Amino acid sequence: MFVLPPPPRYPVGGLGPNGMNAVLPAIETNNTLSHPEGPEWQFLVGEGTYVLKEDLHLATPPPHPSEAPVVNPNPLATTPQPATAGTKVSLLRLAGRPSPAAAFFKSSASALFPGPGRPSIQETPSEKRFSAEGGLSSEEGRGTPISDAPPTSFSRESAPAFGEANALLTQTPTRDVNKRRKPKNNMTKSNSSFISRVIVSESISKKLADRPSDGAFAFANINRAFQWLDLSSPSKQDYLTKILFTKAHCLCHDVNALTKSASHIDVIMGFSTGEIIWWEPISQRYTRLNKNGAINSTPVSEIKWIPGSEGLFLAAHMDGSLVVYDKEKEDAAFTPEEDASKPDGNNADEAAAIRNGTKMQVQKTVHSKNQKTNPVACWKLSNQRINAFAFSPDNRHLAVVSEDGTLRILNYLDEKLLHVFYSYYGGLTCVCWSPDGKYILAGGQDDLISIWSMAESALVARCQGHHSWVSAVAFDPWRCDERNYRFGSVGEDGRLCLWDFGVGMLHRPRAHSIHQKRGSVSSRYTAFQQADTGDADDSSNGGDPDDAVAHPVEPRARIPMLPPVLNKDVARDPGCWLEFTEDAIITSFVSGHVRTWNRPGRQTETPTAN
Repeated sequence: MFVLPPPPRYPVGGLGPNGMNAVLPAIETNNTLSHPEGPEWQFLVGEGTYVLKEDLHLATPPPHPSEAPVVNPNPLATTPQPATAGTKVSLLRLAGRPSPAAAFFKSSASALFPGPGRPSIQETPSEKRFSAEGGLSSEEGRGTPISDAPPTSFSRESAPAFGEANALLTQTPTRDVNKRRKPKNNMTKSNSSFISRVIVSESISKKLADRPSDGAFAFANINRAFQWLDLSSPSKQDYLTKILFTKAHCLCHDVNALTKSASHIDVIMGFSTGEIIWWEPISQRYTRLNKNGAINSTPVSEIKWIPGSEGLFLAAHMDGSLVVYDKEKEDAAFTPEEDASKPDGNNADEAAAIRNGTKMQVQKTVHSKNQKTNPVACWKLSNQRINAFAFSPDNRHLAVVSEDGTLRILNYLDEKLLHVFYSYYGGLTCVCWSPDGKYILAGGQDDLISIWSMAESALVARCQGHHSWVSAVAFDPWRCDERNYRFGSVGEDGRLCLWDFGVGMLHRPRAHSIHQKRGSVSSRYTAFQQADTGDADDSSNGGDPDDAVAHPVEPRARIPMLPPVLNKDVARDPGCWLEFTEDAIITSFVSGHVRTWNRPGRQTETPTAN
């Protein structure tokens, strides 16, 4: 019987002297910058026409020779394909421009509330439509800013620092940027098997010295590559630094806005192996945390610096855990401590509450006296992967979305789970807060974007327009005011959608706002199903005051369904990320395309020869 030979190892080359397959060195390709033109690269919204300024294509590196081929999950596929987390980007300006939120929002203790002096963006037929960013009027073809006055002061009631009650975590802020602690190891001279290659621009010092102070940096991941780019450079496709990792893929990253300066930038990256790297690109030094999965061996799906902290950051692992790390602490094998939230509780009841999402298991509290090593804190939220999380503008709350279809609202300063909301069906994949902290957006595998109100603790609208899973959502602070909001989304369908909603569109009769009772185990029951089961708000049902309020899934007929103001097919591959800047909308896609769409009235720059 004839048996087919096993498939060859990557990469396959010509025949060697002995007739065997010769292994050829992997060739790293370069980024490219193009400027597509034509009507297909434009889209019209109420405020005017957005035009594609540029398409920056980040090169996808080939798999490392020691990396085993990844089998394509498509059973009909004939070739293996490497796994990818797509292309995600972090933008950084060292000389930050004032946020529009500073001009027309003020804060209260738990959420930001609107301040006077900001005209509404709501348009009527009698109004001339000016863009909030000084763009073109769609009627007259010329732009006028809404106001030339400088932004008003942004007074935010100061939230306490995370863990400030624990004297072991007290840190004195470093005023002198030259004295900030840097990572231990030299990236360019590293002999670590985790890092395959580091390529630094030969003229990096001159480029950093000559660049404009208000220009934007970009940090981007694609497969096993991580790049540092200067978006203010005419040759922005030429990276400042490119790092190639051996077998791990960078899935997420974040830049510390508190410690940024011309001489110091703190970047953290989370990997498919569960490991984390703290990197300082100016000095090209790094430290590797959670080495070999000492604390948690599952991949890191999201990672962010804790607001207002120089050294603490939060990582979401795919086993349903949130872990707080200190960039300067050493790792140690982690054994969960006793759950401080309910030390005398029934284990079976706690397990059921955790399964149903109504309880957070504190495996290590931030108030623990054992703070010599990482982790600083560890919270178990679910038995399924956490896909994304976002800090609220008031720096007190955390919104977390998971594969189990839940949106959880935490008071992370007190390590308390407050609310649990559910998707229409399927997992939730992305989340963000409105600039005033009043609303939370969550996109999911139901192809919908859900809008939750923090004040009402209720779902107030669903948004339908995508043809596949929603990958990323973000508010446009330059198109938001105290009553009207603009946000955008990208999805696996390659579409960019823009959405407008006003406070008046989200009215719900109070009778329809029926919350699930505390302590109910059947958290996915609707209100009618609850009535049928006789679930009552009393102590006989095993209710626990420490459990979160679980809100039932609202039927479609009760919730307003909002259409997009723009639904544009902008790519052939899935979208990964988007962000709004003062001048443009920037989107990224799985294949490495980072596209910048100029706002109306923003002139498209003439391509500069390299």
